[in-house]
Amino acid sequence: MFNFCSLYSGSSGNSLLVETSNTKLLIDIGESAKKVSSALSSMDIDPSQIDAILVTHEHSDHIRGLGTFSKKYSIPVYANSKTWDAMPEQSAKIDEKNIKNFTIEENFEIGDLKIHPFKIPHDAANPCGFNISYKNEKISIATDIGHMTSNIAHKLEDSLFVLLEANYDPEILKCSSYPYLLKQRIAGPNGHLPNSDAGKTISFLMNSGLKQVMLGHLSKENNFPELAYKTVVEELIESKLDFSKLKIDVANRYAPSKIIKVG
Repeated sequence: MFNFCSLYSGSSGNSLLVETSNTKLLIDIGESAKKVSSALSSMDIDPSQIDAILVTHEHSDHIRGLGTFSKKYSIPVYANSKTWDAMPEQSAKIDEKNIKNFTIEENFEIGDLKIHPFKIPHDAANPCGFNISYKNEKISIATDIGHMTSNIAHKLEDSLFVLLEANYDPEILKCSSYPYLLKQRIAGPNGHLPNSDAGKTISFLMNSGLKQVMLGHLSKENNFPELAYKTVVEELIESKLDFSKLKIDVANRYAPSKIIKVG
């Protein structure tokens, strides 16, 4: 068993589940500890069964309930040192024995899962995505990407499943009520990834064995699920790829997605 589920995904809060028969990981706790616990319980998972939490970066929509969740269930939290330094309020709630460090680009293991953190361009202290491998199967988590790089694309290669950001549509963003500086931040090199770039990335990855993808971290104001899906499919068609060979889902903002069974 090698499963993925998005518990929450979007600018309002993010939390993801990866599990095997022996290991259960959460990536980020960007909703309240109560909401994340409730989402797990709805899947018949006792929150105390979580083996560890991985942190991508310190923005509130990724760590809002982190300290409380870790403290309540005594769960180890893995983050890099710059991210720990950038979230003192959360780290203060976590038992010292549960504060774990990793270094970006250095592999580590939790249970029967192998983790490889890789650098992403985003306006945070030291943000990262993750390759997570079980036996010979690999999945990848990549959101909050200001722009796609050849290094990230390479890290995502050979994944059977990828959760990839499709945050906004540029035309909707231009016309939105957001302040000018916020629009500039979102569309800037350290902001978020637009739908079209997600589509181009997925087109590239289909040549390395990608079977399933979930579009995540959609903006509530500057995107909507049908548009993200449509834009990605149009990019695949433009690249002359058979999109019927790829399962494409869009992460739910407020509730757990369907369970993705990898392999």
